[in-house]
Amino acid sequence: MLEPLPGNIPFHSILNHLDVPVIAVDDARLVVYATPGAEQLFGFGPGAMHGTELDSVLPDAELADGGETQALTTDGQPLTAACTVIRTDGEVVGHLLTLHPDPDEDRIRNTRPYRILSEHMEAVFNASSDGIWLTDGHGVVLNINSASENLNSIGADEVVGRPVADLVKTGIIDRSATLEVLKKKRRVSVLQKVTRTGRQLVVTGTPTFDESGNIRLVVLNERDITDLNELRTTLAQTRKAKEKAEAELTGLSLMELKKGHVVAESPAMRKAMATAQKLAQFETSEILLMGDSGTGKGLLAKFIHDTSPRRGKPFIQVNCATLPETLFEAELFGYEKGAFTGASEQGKSGLFELASGGTFFLDEVGEIPLDMQAKLLNCLDDHEYYPLGASKPKRMECIIVAATNRDLEAQVRKGAFRRDLLYRLNTFTVHIPPLRKRPEDVFELINHYLKQFNAAFRTSKRIGPAGMKLLQSHPFPGNVRELIGIIKKAVVICEDDLLDDYLKNSFDNNEEAAMETGTLPEEVARLERRMLSQAMEACSNTREMAGFLGISQPTVVRKMQRHKLTNS
Repeated sequence: MLEPLPGNIPFHSILNHLDVPVIAVDDARLVVYATPGAEQLFGFGPGAMHGTELDSVLPDAELADGGETQALTTDGQPLTAACTVIRTDGEVVGHLLTLHPDPDEDRIRNTRPYRILSEHMEAVFNASSDGIWLTDGHGVVLNINSASENLNSIGADEVVGRPVADLVKTGIIDRSATLEVLKKKRRVSVLQKVTRTGRQLVVTGTPTFDESGNIRLVVLNERDITDLNELRTTLAQTRKAKEKAEAELTGLSLMELKKGHVVAESPAMRKAMATAQKLAQFETSEILLMGDSGTGKGLLAKFIHDTSPRRGKPFIQVNCATLPETLFEAELFGYEKGAFTGASEQGKSGLFELASGGTFFLDEVGEIPLDMQAKLLNCLDDHEYYPLGASKPKRMECIIVAATNRDLEAQVRKGAFRRDLLYRLNTFTVHIPPLRKRPEDVFELINHYLKQFNAAFRTSKRIGPAGMKLLQSHPFPGNVRELIGIIKKAVVICEDDLLDDYLKNSFDNNEEAAMETGTLPEEVARLERRMLSQAMEACSNTREMAGFLGISQPTVVRKMQRHKLTNS
């Protein structure tokens, strides 16, 4: 008994709709089920074949387990039968015979299903907007569609029946994907130029194989990419024109940057420079430069001054970390004669006064003593200040550019920096990326400083591909300052004109020296801390750090606590 499918559709209802006759027999070769097509084929009425011996209708039928096809006859009519084993719980309980009457090809071609299938395939073949070629296993063209005729400016009658090798020799096509497929016995894609039209095609050849593994057919698909290439070229030209216009509008041509001894090839650095130059043009009163030590904050401050309307006025720079706390106020604001014991009798102008009309650069602004921060804030708010011992204020007439490598937000939370001063300074902030995030700049920086030191020391040192690759792979924890030191030392110390071997030995010695500075656990801990610090700079939270380091988030938190690191 055939069980119904889900949805109450019996199996026999499905079998009854098959176009081919099907017979099911049990292990005694008795018919237990026959489709209407099988009953009609053998001249039985509906249900009359049930219980009939198979030998009475197909005496030559073999019930094999392999499912091979076999040629049979019934009443002189040829049949092709395919046998399938029916198993229940692993045991053979019967066989299913699928019958294909009259295998004659001419009659098959005239059947309605064959005609419909042929019409569908012909419609797909000729309606495709891509060109299609069909060749046999020897590379002889069997057919091409109308799209291919248009793409190649040929007629089907010119190529059908000809080997593709001849088409290449006669110059109809410049190369053949079919020949590549026949040679490599796999799918191949090539770029092909049509000699008659000058168009460029991407041609993909796909082989089909017979039972012996030999190539039976090769199907070629052609796609015209001429317009796409032209569009890409146009877009590239448009993009370059836009970038050039933007550079000209912001005054950031490469020549101008190099005049200021600034290298900005990387997108991140060019963005920082563009922001700085825009702020310079607007004469913004306070600008805060933020970046790691050695990234070139001083150069950027000088660039801001040199590209501003105040370029002809003084540029005064002070490193706040180097000023003694007791002299900080006197240095910045100056003093009147007799202001304090040991003061000059003539008094002294402060740095703010010296910078009048120009730019005053406060480097390492995070190191300003806390009590001086309040006085600096008042000066920035009121644009005036009192020199020590003075009864009248002086007007502040300069632009303030401040710089720091510290996290001022963290300093505020620790109580080491005033929040109101931070808000005043960071109205306009320019972030300078570390050198490890500016790989495009490394090459230009190396060439720039190599040229500079060669001129300074009257040498002709050079760096080859090996040395350049070594430097470009270095993380430069000391940023540009470290790179300058490496190049300068190499130019002065190395006896050879080519610096590659010296640089390699120098890096190797540094690594060995670093490994000898402590025990294995100490070095592992040092490396772990350094990697955690790098992840903290690159990521905004511990979840991102976990992905960056390839460990779990709880492990990141635990290791940060061990090394007393915070991502605040």
